[in-house]
Amino acid sequence: MKYSYYPGCTLKTKAVELDAYARASARALGFELEEIENWQCCGGVYPLGSDEIATKLSSVRALNEAKEKGQDLVTLCSACHHVIKRVNDDMKNVDDIRTRANNYMQLEEPYAGETTVLHFLEVLRDRIGFDTLKEKVTAPLTGKKIGAYYGCLLLRPSGLLEFDDPENPAIIEDFIRAIGAEPVIYPYRNECCGGYISLKEKEMSKTMSDKIMNSASGFGADMLITACPLCLYNLNKSTSGSKLPVFYFTELLAEALGVKEEAAKA
Repeated sequence: MKYSYYPGCTLKTKAVELDAYARASARALGFELEEIENWQCCGGVYPLGSDEIATKLSSVRALNEAKEKGQDLVTLCSACHHVIKRVNDDMKNVDDIRTRANNYMQLEEPYAGETTVLHFLEVLRDRIGFDTLKEKVTAPLTGKKIGAYYGCLLLRPSGLLEFDDPENPAIIEDFIRAIGAEPVIYPYRNECCGGYISLKEKEMSKTMSDKIMNSASGFGADMLITACPLCLYNLNKSTSGSKLPVFYFTELLAEALGVKEEAAKA
């Protein structure tokens, strides 16, 4: 099983671990992430201006390359997934954006949202299956109490992203169970950590992060896991109260599959 893969800028710099552990885990699970050759930064933020086209073109390019290969497009970074999935919806459903983007890019065949965009967690849930993942685990994380931190970008707008229930998500908790650990469900797991305002509004960002950390700690979590590089950075840097270790979910996946050391050397 082979997927086109969009890593994004951060996974080549500050979040190389998120990428490396995912690639090693994919191999262990029997599927391949084929990195798109000419990908460019997605912009990190979905542009809300209805007439904004330029910042969407890199996403269209990646989506079209996956289409030409006849593959689904897999993402890891929450921000990249959010942007690319929303741009794909624009290309499928907004005539003006689709027409202008295709006129600008001059593709051999116009792109109209044909590519399926999947987050790595969706591949685990919907293509591999958590029962199969559980069977592949060689080093279950027994005894670890893990809080899932979703953040805001994976879940909303829910009708478009279709990732999980935005108010009561379960995909990361089901993942935690599959790797042998105990999920800790706490109130602030799907609230924004304030990552996008962490430079301009430091105190507000710190207050938002503290609520998440204190909530998870109060409900008995030993650690948090996330798919978002910005969330991981902000939760580590902006918190002043309870400090739980924060990991990428792929690191714990690689550990459970027995490929963590292999990934760390890559």
